Amino acid sequence: MPRVALVTCAELPELDTDDQLAVEPLRALGVDVETPVWDDPAVDWAGYDLVVLRNPWDYARRREQFLAWTHSVPRLLNPAKVVEWNTDKVYLRELAAAGLPVVPTSWLTPGDATALPDSGEYVVKPSVSAGSADTGRYDLADAAQRALAETQVQKLLARGSTVMLQPYLSAVDTAGETAMLHLGGVFSHAIRKGALLDGPDLRDGKPLWSEQIEPREPTDAERELARRALDAIPGSDTLLYARVDTIPGPDGAPVILEVELTEPSLFLATSPGAPQRLARAITARL
Repeated sequence: MPRVALVTCAELPELDTDDQLAVEPLRALGVDVETPVWDDPAVDWAGYDLVVLRNPWDYARRREQFLAWTHSVPRLLNPAKVVEWNTDKVYLRELAAAGLPVVPTSWLTPGDATALPDSGEYVVKPSVSAGSADTGRYDLADAAQRALAETQVQKLLARGSTVMLQPYLSAVDTAGETAMLHLGGVFSHAIRKGALLDGPDLRDGKPLWSEQIEPREPTDAERELARRALDAIPGSDTLLYARVDTIPGPDGAPVILEVELTEPSLFLATSPGAPQRLARAITARL
């Protein structure tokens, strides 16, 4: 039987509940499935026929260690070069330079002065993060929230992070985000995500947020944008899975929030047959 590793982290040794849905479909296709932890030194990665990144969700604060590990693993999906490109959100600059509509973003790097707009609601976050850590939403016309935003920016710059400053798009409160999932290079399903950020980052890197997920049928414009985004990605023909998150911009046309290629939630439970589609996409690479 071919051996496939669905890679996770120490906090989720048996995968998160959504990714667990793919285990039995893989076994039904004759695959021996294991869930090793990515930084476990005892794992023999060369012993697997395929290594699939799924829940290594603790990588953000150890990105260099994680990238070194990805480059050492044979038959890794998604590939290490894609992971390196995707785990720093400065890739949004490349997508914008390629003519794709992305959320307007200002970038601050260590050594820059903290320069915030005079007013408006803005999201502050590091360019390397996972699970919305160190991310906050601030009303910059409010003196108290502005001070919190400045403190967060200074904290992130002091630790060497690149800081992203993005206007908060009000459509997230009404239309929500559309996340489109592609498996094996083919569109699989989509979900709607409600507003995540409720306010400033007040909990030492753990933002105030809530996640509301439900199935959604994307518009033709959203699906076309997702396809254009994937076509613009270096190594897009190697992708096992991809998730493109969009939101309506001020004119109602979709813009790209993120392209998730490393360890995204795939929301398999929201679409009948999605676990089986993922299992078939994996076995097609064996």
